[in-house]
Amino acid sequence: MSEGRVLVITGASRGIGAATALLAAERGYAVCVNYAKRRDAAESVVSRIMANGGRAIAVAADVSVESEVVTLFKTVDEQLGSVSALVNNAGILETQMRVENMDAARLTRILATNVTGSFLCAREAIRRMSPRLGGHGGAIVNVSSAASRLGSAGEYVDYAASKGAMDSFTIGLSQEVAAEGIRVNAVRPAFIYTDIHASGGEPGRVDRVKSVIPMMRGGQPEEVAAAILWLLSDEASYVTGSFVDLAGGK
Repeated sequence: MSEGRVLVITGASRGIGAATALLAAERGYAVCVNYAKRRDAAESVVSRIMANGGRAIAVAADVSVESEVVTLFKTVDEQLGSVSALVNNAGILETQMRVENMDAARLTRILATNVTGSFLCAREAIRRMSPRLGGHGGAIVNVSSAASRLGSAGEYVDYAASKGAMDSFTIGLSQEVAAEGIRVNAVRPAFIYTDIHASGGEPGRVDRVKSVIPMMRGGQPEEVAAAILWLLSDEASYVTGSFVDLAGGK
């Protein structure tokens, strides 16, 4: 079990983040449910956790804004205790589009949340986890995507590229902090039934593509959450710099 451990999950008001928050609370973590805009959804997740006897708070912060990330972690310090686990889950994509039609503003938005936000949250977590700074180690899981391997041609090459950056970030950071008792891994889901597909303009995308997935079905957020919780757990104590693909064999 994970009593006494404090977990921050970014973008946790719905989808993979919400599923991870609920499962983590079942396993004894005190959970910070971070959200950018959906306060109602985040508070609903917190209510479900507390109804089952868990500890959780909802904290608003746009992870692409440095000052808001700093405030997020300070709030967790004050209300839950020092962070021992982080899931960098917050991520965005925009309407399906070819590269020839993308502008700089779109690219900046994608990279600011998906890449810069993950760096900033990891920075704040490490400042609390590292024994050099008074911490006791910890674990970070980055939510990348199979898009980093597949490229998402004709749809989200910018999103795929941001997840490629997450993969490199995972490898480099894992090596940087390994000797400090901090493990850094990533999951690479794809074709999961979440609201993110609606952001791209195709809510039914998973059902459209499932026939080309070897397992012939889309995945559920709870399946990704289970992999994340394993990577955070002591069962994965010798695992760092690694990736778990959850894309039905694609």
